[in-house]
Amino acid sequence: MNELLTKAKKLKQAAKRLAILSTEEKNEALAIIAETLIARKSYILEENEKDMASGKENGLSPSLLDRLQLTEERIHQIADGVRQVIQLPDPIGETIEQWSRPNGLLLKQIRVPLGVVGMVYEARPNVTVDAASLCQAC
Repeated sequence: MNELLTKAKKLKQAAKRLAILSTEEKNEALAIIAETLIARKSYILEENEKDMASGKENGLSPSLLDRLQLTEERIHQIADGVRQVIQLPDPIGETIEQWSRPNGLLLKQIRVPLGVVGMVYEARPNVTVDAASLCQAC
């Protein structure tokens, strides 16, 4: 549990730095993720094969193994998904609503970064990249 708390503190510090990134900086980070997935696909596929062998040895069902199996096509689809996020408008800083109080005070509801996000998900290799891309965009 101590390791988890240490990581959470580091994540909170990193979230503060990431919150002030420009749209261009966030999109550049996403582009690097997509490019790296393609550039490192041989390594990713080799490591995935190790995971598949271990899964078979440990009796994972064929349907679960199929969901865990990466192929060149699946890696390209994951990278394309990251590139699609780049095309989305950056919601950060968008004014959702604003109104004035009778005393002249202007109130605004503005979209802000999510901060640190924790998640639990099923066995699909693309989910890690999908979630990271969407969180980066927010």
